[in-house]
Amino acid sequence: MDVEGYRIRAVQPADDSFLREMLVHSIYTGEGNPPAGREVLDRPEIAKYVRGWGRPGDLGFLAVVSESGEPVGAAWIRLFGEADPGYGFLAANIPELAIAVKPAHRGRGLGTVLIRSLVDQARGDHAAISLSVSVDNPARGLYARLGFEEVRIREGAITMRKMLGQSSDRNRT
Repeated sequence: MDVEGYRIRAVQPADDSFLREMLVHSIYTGEGNPPAGREVLDRPEIAKYVRGWGRPGDLGFLAVVSESGEPVGAAWIRLFGEADPGYGFLAANIPELAIAVKPAHRGRGLGTVLIRSLVDQARGDHAAISLSVSVDNPARGLYARLGFEEVRIREGAITMRKMLGQSSDRNRT
């Protein structure tokens, strides 16, 4: 499930630094505002999305440029507990999705392919995947098109959930 000029591969332990970079890119600051800086990784409630990557339940995919192998996007899921929930936490057995694509590579379908790859791989291990998205983030439409439904709205953020059935979502648009 690749996009022309790119390929999708599983996250590997050596990708830890790139996941941190993508976590910074995943933070939506609103139209016209400067992007988040790397200092957000000093905040425990943010850093926990990548800290100690490779623990049980961690699953992720990268989009890389086919010719060079340069990573340009990532999507990953991670489980959180009730004592230390993520922003889109619904339950300890529902992993939360994080995703980002470098700005120069957006609009090419990479986000869609990354999420579909995760969903296909997570199916069978999890009943659902959740995420948190700002109410004014344009990515909200992508998540809805891929079957994520709004579960709650709180403080300008929407928690969305995608139930994972047994059939593939590859032919959905």
